Amino acid sequence: MSALGQRAASVARQARPTVARNTRSYASGGHDHHHAPAAPEALGKAFFVAVGAIPASMVLYAMSRPGKDGEKSTFGKYLEDVSNMRETWKTRNHLTTAAVEQAARDKHLFYNVERSAYHELRHPEVFQHGSPFNVPAGHSVNMDKVVAHYQRKHLDEEDRKARKLAAAA
Repeated sequence: MSALGQRAASVARQARPTVARNTRSYASGGHDHHHAPAAPEALGKAFFVAVGAIPASMVLYAMSRPGKDGEKSTFGKYLEDVSNMRETWKTRNHLTTAAVEQAARDKHLFYNVERSAYHELRHPEVFQHGSPFNVPAGHSVNMDKVVAHYQRKHLDEEDRKARKLAAAA
């Protein structure tokens, strides 16, 4: 078969009408099939918004109208109360700013102050606290200078107290 014949056969196949296929319908149309129960449909949010907008607009209109004898409206009274708070807000802001500035000064003071290398001990006997047994050779420290320092400090304190009592009597 020549190329021309193959081409003609291909065109003839494509030109043939196609047979309609039988498609099965799954629709339940009264053939003793199960029917879904009817679901009640709610009114929806839009209905309630539309119905609620009517009384809301009436209330807002009543609040915006001035009262009898030239009284201010509810909105006018509220705005006046808020505008009178300006001085209170100004005072609060000033106090808050002053507190933050003072905190910043204190922070710089504490960070930049020269630190003392001397730490006072409440209980100097803590240096000699521990078991005297099983101490390896060379691991015990001579605490005579520390003990002498705190004894001297105690005697100076007692002497100061005695002078204070003698001056008071």
